[in-house]
Amino acid sequence: MAVSNLDIDFYESEDPIWNPALMAMPVPGIRKMVNLAATMDDVIHLSIGQPDMPAPDHVVNATVDALQAGQTGYTMDAGLPELLEALAEYYSKRYQRPLQPENVIVTTGATEAVYLALTATSAPGREFIVPDPSFMLYAPLIRMNGGTVKPIPLRPENGYQLDPQEVIDAMDFNTFGIVLNSPSNPTGTLYPRETIEAIVEEAAYRGIAVISDEVYDHLVYDNQEYPSVLSCCSDLDHVMVISSFSKTFSMAGMRVGWLISSQGHIKKLRRYHMFTTTVANTPCQWAGVAALRGGRGFIDDMLAEYTRRRNRLVELVESAPHLTGYMPEGAFYMFPSLPEGVNGSNVALRMLREIGVCTIAGDTFGDAMTNALRISYSTSIDQIEQAFERMIPWLARQDFG
Repeated sequence: MAVSNLDIDFYESEDPIWNPALMAMPVPGIRKMVNLAATMDDVIHLSIGQPDMPAPDHVVNATVDALQAGQTGYTMDAGLPELLEALAEYYSKRYQRPLQPENVIVTTGATEAVYLALTATSAPGREFIVPDPSFMLYAPLIRMNGGTVKPIPLRPENGYQLDPQEVIDAMDFNTFGIVLNSPSNPTGTLYPRETIEAIVEEAAYRGIAVISDEVYDHLVYDNQEYPSVLSCCSDLDHVMVISSFSKTFSMAGMRVGWLISSQGHIKKLRRYHMFTTTVANTPCQWAGVAALRGGRGFIDDMLAEYTRRRNRLVELVESAPHLTGYMPEGAFYMFPSLPEGVNGSNVALRMLREIGVCTIAGDTFGDAMTNALRISYSTSIDQIEQAFERMIPWLARQDFG
């Protein structure tokens, strides 16, 4: 389908008819690049943040069975009871802590869960500590409701690890919340248990909320254990943990996510949820039940394939002029840096137009690393190889001095 100029430019509108709060939302760099790429021929995407593998058969079949059984109406506002029960059982077993269905709300993807958590809590005078770079959704949602963002810059020479002492030192009387995302989008960095524990413990002591986006919690490499906030907190009164089926079971378009917190918080969020999307997709909630109860063979196979891709990408970045990489530990992203002072947005746009390779500029994810590019390896090794066959000679021709 052809992409019109409207599809590319509509984000730029500053028409005064709109709520001024919308001005807190930046032009989304990911969508802008992908829309521009759609107008071009022979583009290799290292930009897409979703699995390229089809959802497992038992998940697809559960969706079809639900449709054929007439499961096309609304569920309860908190979610399909069978899915709430399955999620509570799954997390209780995974992290050895008792959870009830009343600790869970099912949302329209993790995006709605993030939206609910941040817009229900941000307000004028409330400050949120957010790592930089981080997923582009967090800061605008805080700002559009009058909250302020205190960024914690992450450094490529440290593999974009979050220093817990920097977070603790940044806490003050205005700090209301801390946003975590591990493994990270865009860096693929996995925060170790001691980092999570130190932040969660200090936040609980000070009465500061921790909102943890854990959508990549199963995409963790090299047999490392995943340290969820759920396994590091003493209670749920100051934490909200978010995840979804999108990345784990290749169900991105099926739009089923969830948020786990105290029963009191879930009651408040259920009311808010009724005024946003009302309920998540009903047949796909049944697919979620099948996903949770169907074993982890699909996840193991996916991890093995992503590990191969990650390892090859690390080699290619090492051989590419002007790019400095590292070893990502989770998700399916790398965030290599260009020389200091280079405008990553200009580089990404020129690579797309001149050699047909689509990446995402670092300034999409904050101000700390505008000289970086996000590269997604949720595509085949063949595509990754072809992209670098174009990128390496192109980079070699650049004078970034």
